[in-house]
Amino acid sequence: MNKILFILLFVTQIIWSQSTFEKGNQYYQKENYQAAINSFESILESGKESAEVYFNLGNAYYKLHKVAPAIYNYEKALLLNPNDEEIKTNLDFARKMTIDDIKVIPKVGFQKLISDFTSKYYYDTWAWIAVTFAFLFLAFFAGYYFSEKTILKRIFFFGMFVWLAGIGLSAASGFYEKNRIDNEKPAIIFAESTALKNEPKVNSPDATVLHEGTKVYILESIANWKKVELTDETSGWIEDSAIKEIK
Repeated sequence: MNKILFILLFVTQIIWSQSTFEKGNQYYQKENYQAAINSFESILESGKESAEVYFNLGNAYYKLHKVAPAIYNYEKALLLNPNDEEIKTNLDFARKMTIDDIKVIPKVGFQKLISDFTSKYYYDTWAWIAVTFAFLFLAFFAGYYFSEKTILKRIFFFGMFVWLAGIGLSAASGFYEKNRIDNEKPAIIFAESTALKNEPKVNSPDATVLHEGTKVYILESIANWKKVELTDETSGWIEDSAIKEIK
């Protein structure tokens, strides 16, 4: 009985989420962007998330010229769907609305090559790829076990090792990507303007002033302060309330 209720509740939530998503799109088409935002955010508050919801939410905030929420939601969408060109394009448009012009120092070396490869998919996607390879491995194992012809046995035997290597590679990529995201800790500045301090103190000298929409990376935390690094590798302390972590 409890299982039936759980299934019914799950199906009801899916139907509600889809209905609310479509309603948000309708509001967006009618240029009622705040109502669209309310619809999309209610989906996220229910515990459901997807690249589509974050993308449409980012679009609605962009239309209202709310820089930080637009960039934040585009970043969330890109995290779930790293290869979507439309998300990347809209994120670039939103970034042009920011005040700060901070250079991006490109990373080089073997670690960058690995990151470029693993970041092609979200770590959940890598997990599903590993599961797919596992089913293919089982299928080839069954083919090898039941085949009577030598040539087929050789093909299935070789295929088993190919899919086994695929399982290992995709699983390792998923773990690496999860660890990379957890360690990078990117965040978006939501305060209209905030000082980057040399020390975690209110009276500490300002290293520079940052504005909403700028992306930073959290290095460590002390009380209500975060030590962050910019894309040009400048680092300093910022008040916790000024940023929102992408996670």
